[in-house]
Amino acid sequence: MKKIAFYLILILIWEVIYKLGVEVLGIWKVYTFPSPIAVGKTLIKLIADHTLGIAIAASMKRIIVGYLFSAMIGITIGLIIVRFKYLDENFGALILGLQSLPSICWLPFAILWFGLNESAIIFVITIGSTFAIAMAIESGIKNVNPLYIRAAKTMGASGLKIYWNVIIPASLPNIITGLKQGWSFAWRALMAGEMLSATKGLGQVLMVGRDLADISQVMAVMVVMLVLGLTVDNLIFGRIEKSIRHKWGLDRS
Repeated sequence: MKKIAFYLILILIWEVIYKLGVEVLGIWKVYTFPSPIAVGKTLIKLIADHTLGIAIAASMKRIIVGYLFSAMIGITIGLIIVRFKYLDENFGALILGLQSLPSICWLPFAILWFGLNESAIIFVITIGSTFAIAMAIESGIKNVNPLYIRAAKTMGASGLKIYWNVIIPASLPNIITGLKQGWSFAWRALMAGEMLSATKGLGQVLMVGRDLADISQVMAVMVVMLVLGLTVDNLIFGRIEKSIRHKWGLDRS
């Protein structure tokens, strides 16, 4: 109930700002700053004509496929970099630089290599979040308490056993945080791909709203993406984090 009340207060503040800025003071035009009521009506309209449902299904399919690819590649790269010191010293800085590149920079490559199709968008999603995940894996493993490793060695563990039974479990909190970050980068890459490629999806619906100067539709799509992001975080990443923190005795309760 507290969360519901909090969001209701935010909507009320939004409506007050709209009334003051648009209708009273005339600071903004109606087509530049929407009211929550107008956004709600647009959402109902998009749901009624199935535009929103089709767009969500198309976008979720792309982001799940692209994110799974990026998770597999990113985890592999992170583990390899940590395992080999030479790669860590030389390839680590390159990954940091690649991760800082905006996802839209990869779109020309995607179009030239794959054309304007699903593969191009999935490529942008994959490349957009892979390096963030790889960096999280690297950081998580490097920050494992050395006492855990020394204790494992004194009990006879060595090689892959230390990695599998000690280092990987101990670095899981940081790894999950990195996977969450990778998910957010995947969303940004998805929007970059869909907004510049004429295809079904939330990005395309957002661009239609922009082309029609329908700021309510733009805001409605942003609200939908926010809700989807929070839902995935609570249902998947949040539960995994809670389970890991409980297992490691990190709960504050």
